[in-house]
Amino acid sequence: MSVLRNTLAMCGVVVLSVAGCGSNSLSGNTPSSAPATSAPSSTGSSGPDLSGDLPPKIKTAGKIVVGVDATYPPNEFLQGGKTVAGMDVDVFNAIAAKFGVTVDWQPAGFDTIITGVQSGKYDVGVSSFTVNANRKQQVNMVSYFNAGTEWAAAKGNPKGVDPNNACGKTVAVQKGTTQLEVDIPVRQKKCTDAGKPKINLVVREKQDQATSDVADGKADAMLADSPIVQYAAKQSQGKVEALGNIYDAAPYGYVIPKAETGFAAAIVKALQSINTDGTYKSALTRWGNESGAITNFAVNP
Repeated sequence: MSVLRNTLAMCGVVVLSVAGCGSNSLSGNTPSSAPATSAPSSTGSSGPDLSGDLPPKIKTAGKIVVGVDATYPPNEFLQGGKTVAGMDVDVFNAIAAKFGVTVDWQPAGFDTIITGVQSGKYDVGVSSFTVNANRKQQVNMVSYFNAGTEWAAAKGNPKGVDPNNACGKTVAVQKGTTQLEVDIPVRQKKCTDAGKPKINLVVREKQDQATSDVADGKADAMLADSPIVQYAAKQSQGKVEALGNIYDAAPYGYVIPKAETGFAAAIVKALQSINTDGTYKSALTRWGNESGAITNFAVNP
């Protein structure tokens, strides 16, 4: 899930149950189909032979098992309710092709993916994870994209939300995100230090629920990764609009087990290869995310 996305128990946080929450009034928030252009492909025939860098488990299985929170369009979402699609999917599928294997995409709760990688349930975590110091202590992270945080409100910002002074406003945010765990606590402290009421938080299990809260008037605003906010605004049929400027830009990173440093380094080589052959930029452009492209792919940047 900048998603910028860990779990924080906070005083004054209103956590709504997933069951029965949200609505379907925000039609198009989770797209039922991919863009008209076909998914970019990389045959793996060009570039370095990376098959020797695969961990034995993956080499034997012939596939990389990936944990993904498929509620974060356009980066990762369920197409037709069952097939994981999106920018992250296209890019990592191309990476897997460079290793001569396929990808087994397994939807999961965002805040369970890192522990799933650590336990061996997943080989890799691919879910718009912002690279930060806390995560790098737990796993290896391979940078592949750059995103910031952005706010959104209902069209016209009827509640007059100022992202720099949202004290007393009702704000929706996804559980486990950097926005919730890093950004909001700083803002809450500024509110209380100034003698103002805290931000009333609506913490959601899924990003699409937070977006629906704003569209339906249940929340005054939300904050999320910039590509997600911009895509939600485009898909909301005029119900949601971006608010303020993008800030705190940081790289997304693939989550790799701490012991698999060789595999992580090989993924950097695969990224360099799909950047050279054009697959990387093609995948980003397909989902309108070309502005987040990077070239300085790295392990634990």
